Amino acid sequence: MKHMKSLIAAAVLATASLGSSAAFAADISNNPQALPVLDNTANFGSSFLLNNQGNTFADKFRFSVTRVEHDFDAIVSSITRNDKTGMDITGLSLFSSTGTLITSGTQESTGAVDIWSLRADSLGLGNYYLQVSGKMVSGTAGSFGGTVMLAPVPEPETYGMMLAGLGVLGFLARRRKAVKQA
Repeated sequence: MKHMKSLIAAAVLATASLGSSAAFAADISNNPQALPVLDNTANFGSSFLLNNQGNTFADKFRFSVTRVEHDFDAIVSSITRNDKTGMDITGLSLFSSTGTLITSGTQESTGAVDIWSLRADSLGLGNYYLQVSGKMVSGTAGSFGGTVMLAPVPEPETYGMMLAGLGVLGFLARRRKAVKQA
């Protein structure tokens, strides 16, 4: 019986020591930020302080599409001396305001220079957010920066007006040609 109690005590102690030595990553995400879109473009970014090694972040940048649909393009990057310092960007994603994933970005480069890009066609009217995710790989500070561009998608009525205008120009050109030949 004494041997059994010792075995149980050893198991409890081993379990407790395993649980206490496991390091859990802290979430060091910044508060969601408004993305000030001026002339269909905007810059964004975040910085993180020293001593955050192993901690993760998922920073959100909110914006709205108003009036007409827009195509959306984004790029984000972080630069460090090597792949063992600063941060590692692990994702770039576009979500609706309700948290529905619209599209995920593509990793263009990793290591000392992390680059991610993202494209979304014909975003409808509404509210969205861009999320940059990552992990601090060392105790040094780190930061990332990026740019977005929104390009209006012409409405079908615009195409109709353009075709009508081209038809009028064709008619006038043909009429002038007929007058010159007479």
